[in-house]
Amino acid sequence: MPGNKYFSTQKKWWKEAVVYQIYPRSFKDSNDDGIGDLRGIISRLDYLQNLGINVIWLNPVFSSPNDDMGYDVSDYRNIMKEMGTINDFEELLEGLHQRGIKLIADLVLNHTSDEHEWFVQSKSSRTNPYRNFYHWWPAEKGTPPKRFSVFHEEGAWIYNETTDSYFLHYFSRKQPDLNWENPLVRKEMYDMMKFWLDKGVDGFRLDAFTFISKDLSFPPIPEKYQNDYFSYYASGPGLHDYIKEMTAEVFSRYDIMTVGEASGITHEQALLFTGTDRKEIQSLYHFDHANWGRNKNNLYYPDATNRKLTDLKKIFTKWNTAFENDGWGAVYLTTHDQGRMISRFGNDTSYRNESSKLLFTFLLSMRGTPYIYQGDEIGMCNIRFEKIGDYRDLHTINYYNHLAATGGDLKSFIDAQKETARDNSRTPFQWNPDTNAGFTGGNPWIKVNPDYNRINAETAETDPDSILHFARKIIALRKSLPVLVYGDYKLIEEDSETLFVFTRQFENEKVLVILNFSDHRNTFTIPAGFILMKELINNYPVKTVPVNNQIILQPWQAIVFKYNIQ
Repeated sequence: MPGNKYFSTQKKWWKEAVVYQIYPRSFKDSNDDGIGDLRGIISRLDYLQNLGINVIWLNPVFSSPNDDMGYDVSDYRNIMKEMGTINDFEELLEGLHQRGIKLIADLVLNHTSDEHEWFVQSKSSRTNPYRNFYHWWPAEKGTPPKRFSVFHEEGAWIYNETTDSYFLHYFSRKQPDLNWENPLVRKEMYDMMKFWLDKGVDGFRLDAFTFISKDLSFPPIPEKYQNDYFSYYASGPGLHDYIKEMTAEVFSRYDIMTVGEASGITHEQALLFTGTDRKEIQSLYHFDHANWGRNKNNLYYPDATNRKLTDLKKIFTKWNTAFENDGWGAVYLTTHDQGRMISRFGNDTSYRNESSKLLFTFLLSMRGTPYIYQGDEIGMCNIRFEKIGDYRDLHTINYYNHLAATGGDLKSFIDAQKETARDNSRTPFQWNPDTNAGFTGGNPWIKVNPDYNRINAETAETDPDSILHFARKIIALRKSLPVLVYGDYKLIEEDSETLFVFTRQFENEKVLVILNFSDHRNTFTIPAGFILMKELINNYPVKTVPVNNQIILQPWQAIVFKYNIQ
């Protein structure tokens, strides 16, 4: 591929980072109101340091009515009352920095809350100075062109009686889209970014950043996008101009890390955002593997026929290829927007320990900056709620209400959500076997997984064979070996539906990663010319010895070797 090969191996701190995502609402509650907060995170800083991570991605903590759990911001320069205060945030930042850990804040670019003062003013009259901070369609022009809501609301336009017009919301009706075509909006947003960077924040995760630009004539969605409106939303005419401007005005003036949530973007487009000559953002992450194992026509439902390991290998390999000679990628297995890593990609019952360790081995040995989601390091699993009343996520609740209103099969939907609901990853962190898993002394905002009496950090700490101890080892291994950060990636065993095997090579270092994604034993034949030199890590306690140029792998076994070529 074309690009700047030098850049792909040029050392940068944000390439070498191991990122840990904190969903603060569910991490640790310090005041027993049932909601995790900043002081709760402060109380666990030593835990984070001991894990070995060196960057925190903090989900939104800005002021918000929490219609969408903080992604509906009502004041970008303040902290939501449930999370604490600006002083708490500054103390958290100082505590992280003292431990050599950086913080990237989650920045919502596409929309605000409808309770933000900008929107309160905007909806008050057609002549208000803030009117053009949002997208409005006057009723005298007729019904606005069809746009879809990501949260499955009945269209993305809402009528406002006061001004006899409709406002646009790609997400919740309480999340009106900002009008980035208005230079005053962009200036306000850039000034806000500087406000936090001047406080010492080390970068941003850019939420839904591909959606910010719109064609203000709002033409009908072209036929080719009818079943893929995410890609249409990501093709706004001013998108790249605004990101370049954002970088020139803000990002380029600080030594920071930027990662974009690349909804609607294909691997062929990756370098348009991250290529060296583009001067846009440093890295991005995609959703291709997030939809692996789901029904392609309705992502609310799982589909066992869409779980081929060969497909998963193709996804990771094509995205690696996208950044092979330029730009930089991110590698993750789950976030707050998907179910638990072990429940999605591993075996969370009979091989929870082994498959969690395998998944950590994969995550920390792939090319691209790795992102670990809170709780995965202790093997937390999907909670699999039995009834709609237990859910808190609009994504699930809105679709359930839609099915109820249209006579849909509610039972099959609840069964499906046991695997695909976002709330599966949002249950409280399981600190110990005490009441509410040590998360809170109050009533938790969402139920704690009842398996906390056996799956918790305190129990994991006392078990030398725990997932937690292994996670620390594999994180330390990655940080000690430049080949695991900068090395070229090459897939082998391409057609196997159970083995995921690849090499990494950087300068004179060569590493072989062997992963058995199955519940049964497997045989791996060492490629001709490969000389295995040293076993770097193994998720089983017994050292693996090749016999007749073959390795017998146990269920969900993961081994990393240094090797040479004969």
